[in-house]
Amino acid sequence: MNTNNYGGRRPLQRFFQKYAVQNLSLVIILCYGFGYLLQYINAPFLNYLTLNPYAICHGQIWRLVTWVLVPPDTSNILFIVIAMMFYYSIGTSLERVWGTYTYNIYIWLGVGITIIGAFVVMAVSYIMAGVAGVSLTGESASVYFAAISRYFSTYYVNMSIFLAYALTFPDAVVLLWFIIPVKVKWMGVLYGVLLAWDFVSTAMRGGWYVCVAMAASLANFLIFWLRSGKMRRFSPKEAKRRSDFRRAVHQGEQKSTTWTHAGQERNSAGMVQGQEAAAAAKMRPQAGKARHRCAICGRTELDDPTLEFRYCSKCQGNYEFCQDHLFHHQHAVNGGGPLPAQESITVEPDQKG
Repeated sequence: MNTNNYGGRRPLQRFFQKYAVQNLSLVIILCYGFGYLLQYINAPFLNYLTLNPYAICHGQIWRLVTWVLVPPDTSNILFIVIAMMFYYSIGTSLERVWGTYTYNIYIWLGVGITIIGAFVVMAVSYIMAGVAGVSLTGESASVYFAAISRYFSTYYVNMSIFLAYALTFPDAVVLLWFIIPVKVKWMGVLYGVLLAWDFVSTAMRGGWYVCVAMAASLANFLIFWLRSGKMRRFSPKEAKRRSDFRRAVHQGEQKSTTWTHAGQERNSAGMVQGQEAAAAAKMRPQAGKARHRCAICGRTELDDPTLEFRYCSKCQGNYEFCQDHLFHHQHAVNGGGPLPAQESITVEPDQKG
């Protein structure tokens, strides 16, 4: 009998791991392709597939699933093909680095929060109608929620995939208009600014339901960003730690120079200075030698100077990981080393007799 060592995975993850969809990006693209086909064949039929909470509460429960087929409105077939190829490329890259399970969680979390957001809009709409003394029933409610439901599409969910890619591969280069090379992180920053402007301007015009749709569809990226540790560098504690480190290195270098010019005096003060100088020297990277190495992929700061390395507090042992594998590996337990996110160890039973 074979048993799998899940490296400390949670029971919930072990349960849902087997239901994760392989190559989910291809599934999303196929759904988009089918939706665009319906749009060109019979566009009004898409109104029966949207995420309309009012219609769902009146028996049309298929809308909880079929709304993912409704594509963003566009008439440029060339743009559609390019966009689908681009999202397939970045989606498969994320799935390869994060692992199938984590990528599935990210996508389905965005889909689930979007569905919740649609029902939140319906609840708030009824509250506002009651306060204003307006009747929101029958045909008026059907028309109102049918118009709002078109804003709850997979457009912002797909944008969250792009933002996650920009955060995971900030130095990847794409050709803007197939000509201009641009790092993905700058495109992500630009898109984030445009999203913020769109959110504020829409809220000022009274389109609060659009703001709810945007916030719900991008909530999975916000959760991912906060959990990635990227915000930690902006905390006062982290800023103070970096400042203390730079000051200690600078003081160590100054004391090392003074100690050398003094003729290497053999007294207690000189010994202390020598120890501080040695500590400062250890902090400085030596030419041609790597100070950091990822326990999963083996990359060092010599391979990519922009890589960040951290130690995992959950691993048993002193293991260092790059930014791509810090949150995506199986923890080292029971004397074993860390493993990639989807690897497992097969333990054979003892043969007796």
